[in-house]
Amino acid sequence: MKSKYNRILLKLSGESLMGAQGYGIDRDRLSDYAVQIAEIVRQGVQVGIVIGGGNIFRGLQGAAKGFDRVKGDQMGMLATTINSLALSSALEAIGQPARVFTAINMYPIGEHYSNRRAIEAIESGCVAIMAGGTGNPFFTTDTGSALRGIEIGADVMLKGTRIDGVYTADPEKDSTATKFDRITYDEVLARGLKVMDLTATALCKENGLPIVVFDMDTPGNLAKVVAGEPIGTVVY
Repeated sequence: MKSKYNRILLKLSGESLMGAQGYGIDRDRLSDYAVQIAEIVRQGVQVGIVIGGGNIFRGLQGAAKGFDRVKGDQMGMLATTINSLALSSALEAIGQPARVFTAINMYPIGEHYSNRRAIEAIESGCVAIMAGGTGNPFFTTDTGSALRGIEIGADVMLKGTRIDGVYTADPEKDSTATKFDRITYDEVLARGLKVMDLTATALCKENGLPIVVFDMDTPGNLAKVVAGEPIGTVVY
């Protein structure tokens, strides 16, 4: 299967890693993700990854429960690092080299992130997993993934979720919601659709980084999206 993209930034949801267990990391889900990622690397696609931390801790929810917002967000950054280490371990277990880069210096847990090092890694056939968000509080991993995608020169940001695209409303709550095949950044912002947060959407718009929102939990979907098959929703 020929790839439509040379270099991608894959944004994975921390919540998706929970699988059916409701918390933490589901081993089967993790290994399925690793297999899908290794498959596209074998096809010659250069892969950078940002993964959320919502399966372990989410800063905003912590703030709502009385945590200091800055400390809550820092706890969230650590959660993304735990997920990144788990994913790198799953990739290496099936023979796919991976390197973890952290926004804050956490050596030897991961290498301190620089776009030059991350680009060197993906050009050598390694998967670059970029943890810790932007390294700053008040920014989500959506914004972190938009930033990292732009920094590494990705052709597209692939946002893997448990829903198969962008809808007029939450399809899990509204049975009348309809799916978009394509939608502009401006329409996403005008409609207030929860594709990504406002900062991330604006960053992608300003830098011309298209987003494809798709269902990552269906095995084989990542390869289909990379091949340009019309699954998911393109935000442009």
